[in-house]
Amino acid sequence: MKVLLINGSPHEKGCTYTALHEVEMALQKNGVETEIYHIGIKPVRGCIACGACQATGKCAFNDDPANEILDLMKEADGVVIGSPVYYAGPNGALCALLDRAFFADGGSLAFKPSAAVVSARRGGTTATFDRLNKYFSMNRMPIVTSQYWNSVHGFSPEDVMQDEEGLQTMRTLGYNMAWMLKSIENGNQPLPEIESWMPTHFIR
Repeated sequence: MKVLLINGSPHEKGCTYTALHEVEMALQKNGVETEIYHIGIKPVRGCIACGACQATGKCAFNDDPANEILDLMKEADGVVIGSPVYYAGPNGALCALLDRAFFADGGSLAFKPSAAVVSARRGGTTATFDRLNKYFSMNRMPIVTSQYWNSVHGFSPEDVMQDEEGLQTMRTLGYNMAWMLKSIENGNQPLPEIESWMPTHFIR
């Protein structure tokens, strides 16, 4: 089994990576294969609501990592998405990629265990954590918990390494993700019924 960890920071080996790496080591300790994917620093597009993805399951724009991220999430058994906190929210580039990937074919990720990880100098972690978890909760992805909200604090990776409770929270998340994946693999339970979506709006 394999877990994909997405580093949504522009810094490949910064604070967000440090948190994700702690999760990664706990997963590997429990026999789970891992991959950390960095979204990079190139410009990314926002969704333009063209609707083309509804016919193809892919975003119409293929000049940034959105479709690659979607494919990697489909291939993985579990997903962890990490982001720094910018103005009490996730990195905008990461959100633009996730908006398009999940809108294109988020339904294919149903029942795949997931978790969010956030990194901040000081505040804004819970708002960022909440925003990332909405991608999972809207797509029937079980959210793996830890012992606290999944956040670390520090201005540099060296600072994060001094956040003992934050690092412990990351390790616990890794242990819990491994436990859930193994429980699913060994449980042999049929997946729940998925009813046809009945979209409505407030004037209907």
